[in-house]
Amino acid sequence: MRHDFLDRYSRLNSPIHRLPTTVKLLSTLCIISATVTVHFTQVWFFILVAGGLLILSALTTIPWRFVFGRLMVLEPFALGIAVMALFQENGVFVFLSILTKSTLCLFTVILLSNTTPFAEILLSLKRFGVPKLLITILALMYRYLFVLIDEAERLNRARSSRTFSSSPFRKWNTMASLIGQLFVRSTERAERIYAAMSARGWR
Repeated sequence: MRHDFLDRYSRLNSPIHRLPTTVKLLSTLCIISATVTVHFTQVWFFILVAGGLLILSALTTIPWRFVFGRLMVLEPFALGIAVMALFQENGVFVFLSILTKSTLCLFTVILLSNTTPFAEILLSLKRFGVPKLLITILALMYRYLFVLIDEAERLNRARSSRTFSSSPFRKWNTMASLIGQLFVRSTERAERIYAAMSARGWR
């Protein structure tokens, strides 16, 4: 597994990569805040934000295929939330508003995470006075996300080597079982890690 799949291009040497982390983080927060708060009737604003993000993406020299690939992976979550708006009054308008704003926010976060190493983002958050406990949680989440994915891949390989049926029902059944096993194992691992850290004086 590639252990840099979240911020694979965060160490390139582009004009955007060379900007201070604080500037990029504050800019990201401002773009997201403005995108969320501006009313969707101000279409010109969202066209301007989308154009600006496309220009920034070109300046980063990150491959377009990677950027839009990541966006397509995350887009179903935004689409799932936006679909719920179709069942209310002015549903189409609200649907387009949620989908557009969510897509622009996701695009912004993808650019931030791939122009800034995660460790530098955490250092900037610390300078901004973000609670240390939250920073620690984010750092541990980032570190052990890869361990969790490795565990899921091992479980999937073990299942594939022992399963010879191609029935769709069987696949969904085994997938549900894998998710349950992964949840149990991750919970047990978290408890062991916490016990080990506490034994070494972590509070």
